[in-house]
Amino acid sequence: MNARHALRDARGFAFESTLGKIARVLTGQYGVAVVFSPDGPRVEPGRIVIPDYALEGGVERDVLIGYLDLLVARAKHASPGELDALPRGVTANLAQVIDDRRVCAQLLDEYPGARWFIGTLRVHAAERARLRWPKLHWRDRLVWLVERALWDEQPTAAEARHSLLAALHAAGDILTQARASGSTADSIDAAHALVARVRALSAGDVNTMTFTAGPVEDIDTDTAPSSAPFDDSPLPDADLADHADEADNVATSPPADKSRGAQSEHAVGMAQTLAGAQQPSRDSHDATGGPRGFARPQLSLPLATEFDEITDLTGQGDSGAWRELRARARADTAPLKDKLERALSADERIRWRREQERGELDRTALARLATSPGYRTPFRTQRPSKGRDVAVTLLIDRSGSMAGRKIELARLCASALCDALTQLSFDCEVLGYCSLESAPMRQLYERQRAAGADLRRYNRFVERLDLKVYKRFGATDMSGIAALDCGHENPDGEALAWAAARLADHPAGRRILMVFSDGYPSTGDGDPQVLRSDLRERVAAIGQRGIELVGIGVLTDAVEDFYPHNVVVSRLAQLPSTVFSVLSSMLLVR
Repeated sequence: MNARHALRDARGFAFESTLGKIARVLTGQYGVAVVFSPDGPRVEPGRIVIPDYALEGGVERDVLIGYLDLLVARAKHASPGELDALPRGVTANLAQVIDDRRVCAQLLDEYPGARWFIGTLRVHAAERARLRWPKLHWRDRLVWLVERALWDEQPTAAEARHSLLAALHAAGDILTQARASGSTADSIDAAHALVARVRALSAGDVNTMTFTAGPVEDIDTDTAPSSAPFDDSPLPDADLADHADEADNVATSPPADKSRGAQSEHAVGMAQTLAGAQQPSRDSHDATGGPRGFARPQLSLPLATEFDEITDLTGQGDSGAWRELRARARADTAPLKDKLERALSADERIRWRREQERGELDRTALARLATSPGYRTPFRTQRPSKGRDVAVTLLIDRSGSMAGRKIELARLCASALCDALTQLSFDCEVLGYCSLESAPMRQLYERQRAAGADLRRYNRFVERLDLKVYKRFGATDMSGIAALDCGHENPDGEALAWAAARLADHPAGRRILMVFSDGYPSTGDGDPQVLRSDLRERVAAIGQRGIELVGIGVLTDAVEDFYPHNVVVSRLAQLPSTVFSVLSSMLLVR
């Protein structure tokens, strides 16, 4: 047994169990679990991930309990979805720092005893910052000093650099606003305001004589870590505001904690991972040798979303067409459904309700029955576990290339799966997506362009999303599936995020999202590379939210480039049976 496993056996499981009990008490959630991982800390649905102390022999248990208190505070009082929606960058890091101070204050009001552990965590974070300080970028140093200011901590002599302190002084009113934050949205607003103020200082838009830094040391520059001496020469007289949005919308390389889309790989302070604490900030070039700014993954942003349409067709399909479709589907999948039913029944784990007035005689109660004349509850009843507490979403690409036999088989496949899942007591939803050219959106685009607006951050200009719900969760009428049709293009990333958000809002023990696609993401007016980068980012974020994601390639292997779990169907006739087999294997794995 190696040293790490020996450490776990000696104290790991007992300590992990203790932390789990603490987490359940603090959160008030019976099912929450605490686990250790090198890429902690983070919060997942039903799980709190703490840095793996086995990798860091010097980390005290009080520090780990401090991490637990911090994550419990996030789970109870923060809105992770709002933070996850922020592109990785300095704004996201500042928003996390501001919100962490807010939620910790709420936790300490509820549980004053947590103050010691949070204080120990603060000392640990300061030591981590000291070790990483020479390699941090200027913006990461600024984030740390903002964190210090929010916690009413004084910077050390090494941290007290002129340009950093001047930036904090100039943003004093915003720091006051940040301390008064009452919600995650307020924290995000304060972070945006703080970044805007510092950018204005860099650009010379604010009248101050105190803010000076080296020419490679400002909030947007990613060309070198701040290891060069701080001189007091002014920044170049350039308008950094032109690149402000790009700097925030273009994400850095994914950090170890992929579940926190808003956390940068350079995060410092309480939010950093242990793995990140061991790594200095990367240099200005990626592994290919090119400037890292050109290698960053990007999200595909629409010019506007008010023109997007979501149509609920649940129960609005032709009933005759649906009955015919269902009959064909059952002919293909009835044997598979019966096999799955038998496997699920055999796999159902049984629990017992004891001390019942009727039911099956409980042998463990026989002694009490014999010795206690008034004893009236010697029976037990079966209580099956929630093995079928699973929600499944089918998301179908409705692009023009799916027309013909492909969409016909996709319709049949959706019918087969939805019908079988409903019979087996699983809740399911069938969605479709495409994009269509929108005249009002084109008019908006033309007006913006004529006005000289900077449109470089966008990647969908004249096409609106056409999203359809053919069968929603909880509905029994599935005739809407018969209305499944084709449209024009397929912005996969945006549609995937929409489907995942619907699935995440549905109460279930497990959530499975299956995506049917016949090629790469595409729009008539977007950069294909940005669309592909967008899809990869969305897939990674959804996977970290606890949703099990599967890409089904319909006569294409493009899904292999985006979905870690994927299946390529090379013969259309095999689509229903293949997809059913894949879903069955997932349902049987707990």
